[in-house]
Amino acid sequence: MQREDQRAMNALRQYRFVPDVAPQALSSVLISTGRTQVICAVSLDDSQPRWKKIQDITGGWVTAEYNMLPYSTVPRKKRDSAGKVDGRSVEIQRLIGRSLRSVMDMEALGERTLWVDCDVLCADGGTRTASITGSAVALAIAVRRLMRQGLLETNPMRQLVAAVSVGKLEGEPLLDLCYVEDRDAEVDMNVVMTEREEYVEVQGSGEEAVFTATEMTEMLGLASKGIRELIAAQRRVIDEVCPAQS
Repeated sequence: MQREDQRAMNALRQYRFVPDVAPQALSSVLISTGRTQVICAVSLDDSQPRWKKIQDITGGWVTAEYNMLPYSTVPRKKRDSAGKVDGRSVEIQRLIGRSLRSVMDMEALGERTLWVDCDVLCADGGTRTASITGSAVALAIAVRRLMRQGLLETNPMRQLVAAVSVGKLEGEPLLDLCYVEDRDAEVDMNVVMTEREEYVEVQGSGEEAVFTATEMTEMLGLASKGIRELIAAQRRVIDEVCPAQS
């Protein structure tokens, strides 16, 4: 088979990170992967979540919100109203939060909350994986800036994390599915991994067919390859925007 954008089966879509697109945020990144575009922005709340205070749990917290803007899809997506976020958005923002917290030391963060807002400008497949990958960049820049301001003694972000989709279409394993590929795939999987190649989460299902252990291993191998490339790119933009202090 031939892919819509002529990519190799094991190639990522063309991606880009544009930092500091939201001036009022502590840090922000516009991540583009193919036609998919997501703004990931980090804001500081200098207090713990209420539930941690009630339970007398020390340390900070990282949480995420995810939203697809109405014009991000065709046809237009109805805007979420206050208190009525659709189930898909809730599931995705929980995934983003879990992924980011997996690489954070909450004690080192101190009794403060970092909010990560992910707003999808254009959706062409992989919005949740792009949100995780872009959010990790924004979060890394944010904590480095807090260290420079003297608000953090040590970096609470132990390592980077990124995510990518894989799947099987017409019997072929594919890396980084666009919308059309995702729509038609027999198997669809989202993989979240740390830079040490530890799995945070694997979400996979046979949409139109079953898959074997061998095929799953092959798809996970593709995901590992893509995530290594994404993490190398994350590292470059983080060091360019906010070099680590010696």
